[in-house]
Amino acid sequence: MAERKIFGLGKNVFFTGLVSLFMDISSEMVYPLVPLFLTGVLGTTKTTVGIIEGIAEATASILKVFSGWLSDKLGKRKFLMTIGYGVSAASRPLIAVSNTWFQVLTARFIDRVGKGVRTSPRDAIIADSTEKEKLGLAYGFHRSMDTIGAVIGPGIAFALLLLSKDNLRLVFYASTIPGIIAVAIIILFIKEKKRAVGEAKAPPRLSISSFNGPFRSYIVVIAIFSLGNFADAFLVLQAENAGISRELIPIVYVLFNIVYALSSAPLGALADKVGFKNMILASFLLYSLIYLGVAFSSSPIHIWILFPIYGVYKGMTDGTQKAYLAVLAPKEQKATAFGVYHTVSGVMLLPASIIAGFLWDNIGPYATFLYGSAMSLAAAVFFAFTGRQDRA
Repeated sequence: MAERKIFGLGKNVFFTGLVSLFMDISSEMVYPLVPLFLTGVLGTTKTTVGIIEGIAEATASILKVFSGWLSDKLGKRKFLMTIGYGVSAASRPLIAVSNTWFQVLTARFIDRVGKGVRTSPRDAIIADSTEKEKLGLAYGFHRSMDTIGAVIGPGIAFALLLLSKDNLRLVFYASTIPGIIAVAIIILFIKEKKRAVGEAKAPPRLSISSFNGPFRSYIVVIAIFSLGNFADAFLVLQAENAGISRELIPIVYVLFNIVYALSSAPLGALADKVGFKNMILASFLLYSLIYLGVAFSSSPIHIWILFPIYGVYKGMTDGTQKAYLAVLAPKEQKATAFGVYHTVSGVMLLPASIIAGFLWDNIGPYATFLYGSAMSLAAAVFFAFTGRQDRA
């Protein structure tokens, strides 16, 4: 009997999207406020912000390759998802009680450990539950659900800040609740897909050499781009620098996420038609132009224009990059492949964010964003000459 679809997608895809919606409500209640908490309340430098975000994301990414490999080896994707989301939910109150930047780093580290454990198995569950010709739509839908949560989260944060007179710690405490709901959905509704008899093979090798040439070339592209794709915390700081008040920062973030949420699914479906490589190339070029604009932004209106366009870029790229990866990766190494992808992009985030912070502190904000723009353009050129054209 065929599985009953929800919005034309498998149940696992739908409920995984719902999990991400609630976890992103939790995350985005916290994330846009952390750099303001660090610089405004704890008095840290921009370089320190870059180090904290870089270490946190690099930690998550290093773990993603191991969790992906373990998921392929054990065939236990749901279990690793539950552990990962649970750890992240438990980290929220730790930020609220922090009084030093090192305590914030510890809380962010724990949160990203959870992300590192859950992401590759989650992405593999989506691939396992989706027909090849619907991969772009499936990952686009997931990013839409994730981003709807990212719209709701800052909205809740904004309301709580108004009601509590800028009590950041209260927002951090409240963010625990949607995280717990996300874990409950995994336990109750995600169904592990059992391996067919005779499908099990030798444990996958934890080595990039076991993948084909197009996959390895794609990972190099992601590494180049990620070296200039520093933490979004710097966008938040530039928004404040350009004249956006602290109370309005979550609203700017909501606007960005509304566009991101509305564009992810249709742009994912469009990528299924025009080819993943073409969509990824277009996203790199758009990113370069956006960061060029941010580099020279000097008034609130520039931020109100550029943040929604950045949402379009996110809608073009996140799901499409994963769908392209799913086409390139062997079936028995899907989660390992996602782990390699996330690890490379995240490890690059550490030097990217440190470089961004250093440029900001020693030259100026414009240098930070010009650097990001140049690296994205370099990735586009390399991908244009090396990437395999492959439609779903």
